[in-house]
Amino acid sequence: MSNPMSGGGMAGWSMLRSMRSSDEVSAHRLKRGTARRIVAFAGPYRRDIVVFLITVVIAAIIGVATPVLAGKVINAITRGGAEAGATVVRLALVIAALAVADALFSLAQRWYSARIGEGIILDLRTRVYDHVQRMPLQFFTRTQTGALVSRLNNDVMGAQRAFTSTLSGVVSNVIQLVLTAGVMFTLSWQITTLSLVLLPIFIIPARRV
Repeated sequence: MSNPMSGGGMAGWSMLRSMRSSDEVSAHRLKRGTARRIVAFAGPYRRDIVVFLITVVIAAIIGVATPVLAGKVINAITRGGAEAGATVVRLALVIAALAVADALFSLAQRWYSARIGEGIILDLRTRVYDHVQRMPLQFFTRTQTGALVSRLNNDVMGAQRAFTSTLSGVVSNVIQLVLTAGVMFTLSWQITTLSLVLLPIFIIPARRV
């Protein structure tokens, strides 16, 4: 008579092995050659990536321009005068137009991000699936299930995020940093220089937390 616990124990052991293998694959760092091959999958989406980056840059510029215009509105109200009302209305209309433009560019950015990301996911998973289908039987007896599932899910999703979230975040942050620094130096280079000198005092303790 077979022991019912033996089947459950073997299944549990296989699950643990698959989970351990999946964790090992997830923690594995991609080599440079692998990264270059992943970048090659973005080739068919070059135009979409260019448009996507343009929307990211424009959205970053609008994000910096809006506070500057708001500051001019406050200055116009503070100074007063006969033309203060007209200036405030004019600047308010510009800010409203920028808000509408920002919403439109954000919508376009999300659309292109989804288009590029889902397209890369489809191409990568199709290529991986076709490659797995051509592997010999020994490959499936030697490779853990968790490793295959991780390749089809985690690694592919990581490559997709690299071309959407990570790329847009890096470009947007760099543009906003450069423009903000330029505006700050234009307004007061003394205060900006002092802020940059004091910045490491706040960054170093935050990195240790």
